[in-house]
Amino acid sequence: MRDKIKICFIYLMNAIQAGKIYTGDHPKFKEYLMRLYAAVQEILEDRKELVLGIVGGEAAWEDEIFFNLHGKLGLLIDFLEKNGVERIIFQQGLRFEELREFIIFLTRVKRQEKISEQEYFSLHGIQNIRAGKLRAMVKGEDVAAEAETTRTRYEGSVQTVSNALNVVLEKDDVDYLDLRFNILGIMEDFVGRHQELLNLVSVKRRDLVTFVHLLNVTLLSMFFASKLQFSKEDVLDLGIAALYHDVGKLYISLKVIQKESKLSEGEFLQVRNHPLLGAKILDGYKDALGVLPIVVSYEHHLRYDRTGYPKSPFARKPHPASLMVSICDVYDALALKRSYKKDYPPEKIHELMMLEKGKIFDPRLLDKFFQFMGVWPVGTLVAMSDGRVGVVRATNEQDIDRPSVQVLAPENAGEVVDLALRPDVRILESLNPQGEGAKYLPLIGCPEPPPDVGDEEAEEPDLD
Repeated sequence: MRDKIKICFIYLMNAIQAGKIYTGDHPKFKEYLMRLYAAVQEILEDRKELVLGIVGGEAAWEDEIFFNLHGKLGLLIDFLEKNGVERIIFQQGLRFEELREFIIFLTRVKRQEKISEQEYFSLHGIQNIRAGKLRAMVKGEDVAAEAETTRTRYEGSVQTVSNALNVVLEKDDVDYLDLRFNILGIMEDFVGRHQELLNLVSVKRRDLVTFVHLLNVTLLSMFFASKLQFSKEDVLDLGIAALYHDVGKLYISLKVIQKESKLSEGEFLQVRNHPLLGAKILDGYKDALGVLPIVVSYEHHLRYDRTGYPKSPFARKPHPASLMVSICDVYDALALKRSYKKDYPPEKIHELMMLEKGKIFDPRLLDKFFQFMGVWPVGTLVAMSDGRVGVVRATNEQDIDRPSVQVLAPENAGEVVDLALRPDVRILESLNPQGEGAKYLPLIGCPEPPPDVGDEEAEEPDLD
């Protein structure tokens, strides 16, 4: 029986992963669901109900805790805990359609719709499944605690990115379902929160900067794709391509990448060849990851005008996915400098990138990107012409210079100023969250950062 319970836990995790990735009528979702259904039905032949639970961050059944399964079931445990599910009860008489609707409820409906478990179960005829009490979380109840939770989750996502890349670098097998499930979870947690994350997380460790950058590029690319109305499948495909776009650079010795003195001619050539190296590495994972990561890895430095590298014998523009990732790659590279150096505020990033419109960047895609992001993204601390300081709460796609700003100080804190309706007020500049804006961070739920030690001098940006 113990082995059968273990299998149920694993199949439950796979069904939830598939439920988040595929539509409710997709053959792959049905395949994983059938496995879970068969495993549960086998156990229910001998008992009236099966109770699967989470106790202290571990999978549990009756009075037994499966400590040795934590590695395999980490994704399931994290998902259930994040959604406040303490136990799931399956009863005799369970029908396949009930199980299907239950997994759909867990993976999609619960997050997106304001409907209670009881209402949903009643509407969809779920009679033989019960979920443990869902712990309600009042958003904004403790802003500081919520910020700390966000920071912890983000750091966990950096580790997830590191693991996903190391699998390829070490030539291990890629678990396709795990990867897509992880990327989807990261997207749901953080997409559209780029500036907020920069405010919250200051990366000082050089060994983490690359993984943080790749995570951010992945998030920006998925945000861009979703705003362009890509399907969820295509958004995930682009996210995975963005995640692996610099795998060739990672493969090169860190001593070369992080070298502070001038590179030798051989080292420079090695770095310039990283797109080709990355494409070759990813070609070995074509069956698991598809073709798009290979294309994006090869083309992400090719440039819109095709003057970049590696030199291509084909007279065609780079793939749209490559052009999108290129925009997100440069944007985050410039923004991340600001998280540990005092330079490149959002308005400067916008200025620098617009100078390369039609050269490095596809003009239409670049315009669309800033239409969605704005000059000052959501979460940016700004000084306004009326003497007040605020935080951007919403962008304005019709006029990217005039977002909505929530006032923080010195007066009328909490007031939301829609600059589209206030021609007499404008944004003067952004405030660096690691510098002059630090004292305002607690007002938006971010702790004030410790003083920087040994700040580096600002460098001229290398957009390539």
